[in-house]
Amino acid sequence: MNNMLDEIVKHYPSAQGQQKQALVQNWNMLKSMSDSIMEEWLHFEEKMAVFREHAVSAPAFPPTEAPELQLDAFVRGQGYYKLLMFQPAISQFEAAAAVYPESLLIKLYIAMSHLYQGNTSAASEVLLTILPLADNKQLRAMIYNALGCIEVLNGRPEQAVEVFTLAVHCDPTLPDPIVNLKVCQQNGGELQYGSQLISLL
Repeated sequence: MNNMLDEIVKHYPSAQGQQKQALVQNWNMLKSMSDSIMEEWLHFEEKMAVFREHAVSAPAFPPTEAPELQLDAFVRGQGYYKLLMFQPAISQFEAAAAVYPESLLIKLYIAMSHLYQGNTSAASEVLLTILPLADNKQLRAMIYNALGCIEVLNGRPEQAVEVFTLAVHCDPTLPDPIVNLKVCQQNGGELQYGSQLISLL
């Protein structure tokens, strides 16, 4: 699929006549396949959630720490998040937040989805709301790291360094803020603000 898409992107601008029609047909086929794959993935995630819900009480599986992890809307939100479909992910996470309004994890996902969309204002608002409530050091570090990235994106690298430093102090084992400090110090590189959260999926 990737190779076919590369060929379409490469040849479509100069294509004419039948070649152009063939490329459009290939594009439509890829779009249909992509939609089907995403639907199958979300269906798979829902079945996984059902299994986890029934398996939690079994001796072979430890009880879940966060009940929202079993919620269908949360599972669907994670599915969209993995597929980088952040707007539908936000809708699902907001539905989950209506059931578990105190869940910092759900709110962190909402904030990170906004951040991936480039909506730093909405992301910052959510992060600053949950920061005082986060007593877990790793969670606080992830929040500080995301806030540091927002400072960079908003053109405030000096403030970003301070926030990334707070993240490192909260959890020195979290790799993202360490990488981001180097990005700021070297004035180049790619910011990391979601790898730890994705690893929790």
